Amino acid sequence: MPILALCWISFFWGTTWIASKEGVKHMPALQLVAIRQFLGGIIYISFFLFKKTPWPKGKQWKTIAILSILNFVLSNALSTWGVKYISSGLGAIIGACVPLWIVIISFFQGERLSKFSILGLLISFSGVCVIFYDHLADFLIPDFRFGIIISVISTITWAFGTLYTKQKAASFNPYFSLGIQMFLSSILLFAYNGATGTAVNLAEIPAISWWSIAYLVVFGSVLTFIAFIYALQNLPAAISSVYSYINPIIAVLLGALIFGETLNAAIAIGGSVTLFGLYLINYSLRKARAKE
Repeated sequence: MPILALCWISFFWGTTWIASKEGVKHMPALQLVAIRQFLGGIIYISFFLFKKTPWPKGKQWKTIAILSILNFVLSNALSTWGVKYISSGLGAIIGACVPLWIVIISFFQGERLSKFSILGLLISFSGVCVIFYDHLADFLIPDFRFGIIISVISTITWAFGTLYTKQKAASFNPYFSLGIQMFLSSILLFAYNGATGTAVNLAEIPAISWWSIAYLVVFGSVLTFIAFIYALQNLPAAISSVYSYINPIIAVLLGALIFGETLNAAIAIGGSVTLFGLYLINYSLRKARAKE
């Protein structure tokens, strides 16, 4: 069952990039994210209230608010917005670079880099260079450039959120707080959409976008996260993290199959090199945690 859960995660979290790409074709990206996170948050909160889980108290709310902004208002929202301008496969590869930023941030916080971290950074960087070699001309296109920038920012904020969670996780229920984070972020995003006048009337949102939102809520936010928690509890960390290398492959292949996105040697080779570098970085992070 844990292996089946891992297979589920590896496939379905890869497909969420495709669902996001389809959804934002027909409506504002930040409105899609707001609706998705509102519905996902309500489902999570309802479940934990049914279990009579106590609400966070005192300073826990500050931690949850910060994580809501880092993980959902910034990271999830920006990565979804990014695929409006770049391919879903490219967005997924950029999204997989979170460990790279974790190592860099940790270095600036005074941690020493292991030889595997340094090697992983160099390999990942070379892989990214190969990927973007065919896209050099695309950087002259403002929309493409904007999509890349916000996608990269989304990975940096997720890295900060990951490190902050590591510091604070023991002080609150991280799973109940996940639903609260989603709900709070949706309120902020709804407010932003309303203030900027970028939201469209719900009646004007086409059925295909509603289906994308439903898919993202059910498979991206609820079922797959349950499988993720189950896999973490029942598999060694080295195995349970495999999904992060398979998700981008799924996204690239489905993007090429469904949307006709570019799938060339540069993406295939560069993506593989980048993922191998990220594997080395993850390996060094796991060794460091094992020594703590």
